[in-house]
Parts: sequence; C-alpha cells; structure tokens
Amino acid sequence: MNTFRGSDGRQLEMTNGGTAVFVDVLVLAVSTLAREPWDFRFAALLTLQDQNVMGRGVVGFGLAERDWGDTPQERAAAKDFLLRVLDLALSRHRWDEPTYEPPRAEGYLRTHRAMVEAFDPEPAGAETVVRTADGGRRPAAGRRGLPGPDEAAMASCTAHRVLDALPFREGCVFCTEGVSATSGGPAR
Repeated sequence: MNTFRGSDGRQLEMTNGGTAVFVDVLVLAVSTLAREPWDFRFAALLTLQDQNVMGRGVVGFGLAERDWGDTPQERAAAKDFLLRVLDLALSRHRWDEPTYEPPRAEGYLRTHRAMVEAFDPEPAGAETVVRTADGGRRPAAGRRGLPGPDEAAMASCTAHRVLDALPFREGCVFCTEGVSATSGGPAR
C-alpha cells in the first residue's frame, strides 16, 4: 500500500496499481499546467512516485511534509496550482491516450482533492505536527520539501509529451513502464 497523507489524519491509501494510475493521470495534467518554478518542482515530486523505479509500495507523501513556499501568496499559489492539476485530471484530460481505462482514478482524485482543499499550508520553516500511522502525532520538522530548483522536472519526454524525471533519471513515468501512453498501456 502507498499512502498520501493530508491533514487531520486524512489519508489516501492505494494499491500499487492504483498508485501507478493516480500518478499517470496527475503527470498528464501537471505537464499541461506547469508554468512556475514550484509547479516544476511538484512535477519532479510526481516523477519520484514512479514505482517502476522507486519500488512497489514505497511511494507516497504527506502534504504537511512539503515546502509550499515562504509567503502566504506563495503558499496560496502552490495550493491553487495543485487544485487546478486535480481538477484538470478529474476532467479526464488526455485519458484517451493510454490504452487502459484508469480504474478508480476519479475516486482517488476526488479524495486527494478534498484533502488538498482542507489543507492549510504552513511556511517552510514552521513547526507543524503530523499524525502517524498509529494515530499518534509527531513534529514535521525535517520536512523533506520538494525537489530543489535544480532538480525541477523541466525536460519533456518527446514520445509521451509529459514532463520527465530528469535529472533523477532518463525517461518519464510512461517510459519506465516500457509502453507508450498512446500505443499500449500498462496491464492494470
């Protein structure tokens, strides 16, 4: 199981296949909307959720663990971007390109959107508290943040027309599946 955590104990748990589909549809949307540095850093975070590279059952992230920006305006812009990405994905943007029907993707996207909507991003240096899997709470100090500006997903995979995982590795989430987003999809 892979877990994406929100606030107030909210979380979205998905199977490995569900996570792969969730990441695929988000990458399709984020690649269309990314314009600002934070957007490309978030795109890099998505590429790090590729289980074909990172390993099955070991991906996911918590909203409170991410760098949303230093000012209220930066945090609002970052949250707005993520909500727009989720809305575009919910509109089934480019879902006709993979040859598989994204099972349960709409439900995952709606759940994650509700988590983001309810989330109040803290300043990057703020001491926040997150819930642990056992229901406890721990400080979120030592937040990992997003990949740095020099690690932002700025390159585009020409075969699939999505942002790819450079500089972490060559290829996008569709390349690592060994299939084309437009000519054969993963067995899910």
